Amino acid sequence: MSIFRVLKRYPTTFWVANIMELFERWAWYGFYMVFALYLTGSTDNGALGFSQTQKGLIMGIGTAFLYLLPIVTGALSDRIGYRKTLFIAYTIYTLVFLMMPVFKSFSAVFAVYLLLATGAALFKPIIAATVTKTTDAKTSSIGFGIFYMVVNIGAFIGPFVTGFVRKFSWDYVFYASAGVIAFNFILVTLFYKEPIGKNSDDMERLSLKKQIGHIFGNIGKALSDWRFTMFLIIVSGFWTMYMQFYMTLPVFIDQWVNTTVLYDFLNHHWPWLAHQLGTSERTIQAEYILNVDAGYIILFQIVISAIVMRYKPLRAMIAGILIASIGMGLSLATQNGLFIVVALLVFSVGEMMSSPKITEYIGRIAPSDKTALYIGCSYIPVALGNLFAGIVSGNVYQNISDKITLTQREALIRNIDLPSIGGQFTKNDYFQGAATKMGMTTDQLTLYLWDKYHPSSFWYVVTGIGILAAALLFLYDQFITKKQ
Repeated sequence: MSIFRVLKRYPTTFWVANIMELFERWAWYGFYMVFALYLTGSTDNGALGFSQTQKGLIMGIGTAFLYLLPIVTGALSDRIGYRKTLFIAYTIYTLVFLMMPVFKSFSAVFAVYLLLATGAALFKPIIAATVTKTTDAKTSSIGFGIFYMVVNIGAFIGPFVTGFVRKFSWDYVFYASAGVIAFNFILVTLFYKEPIGKNSDDMERLSLKKQIGHIFGNIGKALSDWRFTMFLIIVSGFWTMYMQFYMTLPVFIDQWVNTTVLYDFLNHHWPWLAHQLGTSERTIQAEYILNVDAGYIILFQIVISAIVMRYKPLRAMIAGILIASIGMGLSLATQNGLFIVVALLVFSVGEMMSSPKITEYIGRIAPSDKTALYIGCSYIPVALGNLFAGIVSGNVYQNISDKITLTQREALIRNIDLPSIGGQFTKNDYFQGAATKMGMTTDQLTLYLWDKYHPSSFWYVVTGIGILAAALLFLYDQFITKKQ
């Protein structure tokens, strides 16, 4: 069957679902790519001024909650219907994005982010389920290919919009995401139709409470397979390393990286793009640099998939995790913004090799009557990875690499007396005050701290976690899977 004949077989709801996914990913990544910067940035720039530890708690626990909650929300959506669930999800999304700039305290922001995660968890299972229910054996492969392509297109567009609007105000970041997600109200109201079921009649007859209990019971049975549970725990190491891309790398770039090098390179070879992306200080914002990852995936995912399809999923996973870990390490080891763009190519190649193979491998090892259950459990290592990533990006980064912490350490050594950060005295005020009292410019103090305290050593931690995960997966392949 030709691809054109396949495309004609998809109903309207399939295309509407994919468009809604595009806008949702646009809204989500438009905010999430810079969320770490918003949480930890100086208050005089409109950010919240939280510590790295507080950032790690919010992003780690909140995002872990997001990936665990679909276990429940999936059952809820089957019960009340997909359209109603989407309305609830979009309402939560829109209201929380509008509310986010209002709250400034740690506890309030934490609570609001958990509410946002609830909206995302309501949305998350719906589109994948809709794609499943609007495709068949002949159209599902291309259908899910379209779905994953749309995810990356949305993830690519969002940060570009964010980068533009946050030059004016942090508030506009959240308002832009609210506006984008609110557009989905039109789509779900006018064009989305409840897809025809493929649900189990037995499950539909159960009460919601019993249905959720049944789901958790099945998950318990799946996790009783110790080999499968061991695999999930090992893979959580990959996600711990991977999530540093969102939780740590934006802050690292903002604190330490000289992006003027990248601006000058673009200005020499592509002046128009440098003008569009650059600031008046001839720098490039972190989200633009990080967005090359989504661009690489859009350009090269099919090529990488074609290359690794000839290898066993576990072998491709091991190689991918190693390559991604090296790429992430290189990104965290330099002050050169242009080098980070190259390092992220290495990271994205590893990501493209490993991430899709995790689901494929789980599908292959699952008993034939438990495939969906085992694949559903693939969210567990993502949740664990986010939880551990929050600790690494929080406490560990705070002590090894946070610029303000290192400045405070140096000020203590030199007996420099400065007011505590808080109220009207911001992080920027502290750093500027410390530089002045040390007889340096802020750029000179940044370089001095870099040379003396080696904040780039954080890359050993992140790369080490990834290499450990790959090594354990290799041992798992050698001693567990080959004995099955």
